[in-house]
Amino acid sequence: MVFGNISAAVLFVEDLNKCMLFYRDTLGLALTFNDDVSYAFKLGHQDFVILKISAAIEMVTEAAMGQHKGGWHNVLLCTGVDDVDAVYKDLTAKGLKFIKPPISQAWGRRTAYFADPEGNLWELWQELSS
Repeated sequence: MVFGNISAAVLFVEDLNKCMLFYRDTLGLALTFNDDVSYAFKLGHQDFVILKISAAIEMVTEAAMGQHKGGWHNVLLCTGVDDVDAVYKDLTAKGLKFIKPPISQAWGRRTAYFADPEGNLWELWQELSS
């Protein structure tokens, strides 16, 4: 069996509308679908969905949803951008508070980190010139 590319990322959220406003208005993602329990956006060729926790419980069961309650984040979403510093400046002007401002990493990327309103972690990155 061979898996294909990951075609969607789904974040489980409590405050659906607050998160939708963040992703639509602060990050500028284009809304492609919505219903009572979700909002979908497009990131390149991938679907990005925010889904109410109650709907996720129906989908995969409450036991599965609660199995990682160690208090640590289980995911870091990473997205490449053309210019980390320019995106940082733009999003900071919109009121987004970054966890870490842009920094050049030893592994050859310039990165910056932020969290959405529910604490989901994001990395913005760009390749550094060799």
